[in-house]
Amino acid sequence: MKGPLFYSKILLFGEYGIIKDSKGLSIPYNFFKGALKVSENPNQDAIESNKHLKDFVVYLEDVQDKGIVSFDFEKLRADIESGMYFDSSIPQGYGVGSSGALVAAIYDKYAEDKITILENLTRDKLLKLKEIFGLMESFFHGSSSGLDPLNSYLSLPILIHSKDNIEPAGIPSQSIEHKKGAVFLLDSGIVGETAPMVSIFMENMKQEGFRNMLKNQFVKYTDACVDDFLKGDVKSLFSNIKQLSHVVLDNFKPMIPQEFHNLWRNGIETNDYYLKLCGSGGGGYILGFTQDFDKAKASLKDYKLEVVYNF
Repeated sequence: MKGPLFYSKILLFGEYGIIKDSKGLSIPYNFFKGALKVSENPNQDAIESNKHLKDFVVYLEDVQDKGIVSFDFEKLRADIESGMYFDSSIPQGYGVGSSGALVAAIYDKYAEDKITILENLTRDKLLKLKEIFGLMESFFHGSSSGLDPLNSYLSLPILIHSKDNIEPAGIPSQSIEHKKGAVFLLDSGIVGETAPMVSIFMENMKQEGFRNMLKNQFVKYTDACVDDFLKGDVKSLFSNIKQLSHVVLDNFKPMIPQEFHNLWRNGIETNDYYLKLCGSGGGGYILGFTQDFDKAKASLKDYKLEVVYNF
């Protein structure tokens, strides 16, 4: 048995900001994927995953009690008993939505009266899906916006206007002629954990200065980046990304692994590339933007880079 594939995602803009109603833009990333499977000879990873699914089922019963979604638990339990696991190439703790893909796969296969991707996806249906996915994914992170599973489930770019206003987005097609510019992933080589990073952020939010910085700088530049990206205004986009990268370096230091502080600053000073958080930070991937990928590659020659999008 093998279920349909669900892909990883990248939140290009909006990490932390969307908690405070900034805009956000999330895109599917088909390089990593996962599917529910049953295997005759499960390896250690499959056995671990199967164990996690057993715990997840107990949690989903609580979710069902909230009356927002119901599941076919008989079928789900029977499949888990027969050794079902989530076979995934999506790295965990890397900010690319490993738990989101699993949540999407479980909903797709076991939710009753599910909202399907073939329907006319009205704003209300999208918000309902986001709410369901947020509840489901909270099992993994303590709390969740539901955006990662939504992206994985729909396999479409999603534009977040605010908490209660989201829509599928068209992103500019990648230019074939001059593919100099790129969005890329830099592998920090460190596994990050979402929950501790979010709790540092929530603690910081108690300080008035931090709240003002978030509203007047972080959200302002994030919103501008989303608008520029969707319009395809590369010049303005890079001017705003530089500012955003600076704001993150100055105010989100705990989310940037110590050994990357100088690398981050070097990008801002040389303009070879600009770095930003990919997901909650603390490790995993770091997102990079450059107008000249060859130049960025030369500057970052000691690191593994993966291109996500070309300008």
